[in-house]
Amino acid sequence: MSQVQYFTKEGLEKLKDELEKLKSVERPAISQMIAEAREKGDLSENAEYDAAKNAQGMLELRISKLEETLRNSRVIDEKQLDLSKVSILSKVKLKNLKNNAVMEYSLVPENEADIKNRKISVNSPIAKGLLGKKAGDTAEIQVPAGLMSFKIIEVSPLGT
Repeated sequence: MSQVQYFTKEGLEKLKDELEKLKSVERPAISQMIAEAREKGDLSENAEYDAAKNAQGMLELRISKLEETLRNSRVIDEKQLDLSKVSILSKVKLKNLKNNAVMEYSLVPENEADIKNRKISVNSPIAKGLLGKKAGDTAEIQVPAGLMSFKIIEVSPLGT
């Protein structure tokens, strides 16, 4: 049995869209490649056929994994979150007390983390150190580079 994974509504929709694309676009394309390679004759020495069958195996594995993830997924109920303190689906504005740099992060489920877009996993060291804190609080967070101190400037819901 697989572990339950949590998603935002948008994250779950992206996963469903990817699965639909794999099934409706990629799967027929690979089937066509296999059919074309099969027409070229002897399959024992046909590199195109071997490559297409390998691609088909990888695609089916990806489809299977996505289907399992979707079966075990749950959407986070934003109505049940305490928006007054840092939690999953919070946007947090922080000030690094060492260098006075101000940064803003969104805390998202692990499978939706995207550091380029300042979305960090709720399971990351920084997010874990921020959970439960309120605006005005100071968080001492142990990171690989050492102990860092952050002042929480603002906490808001993710959609704002």
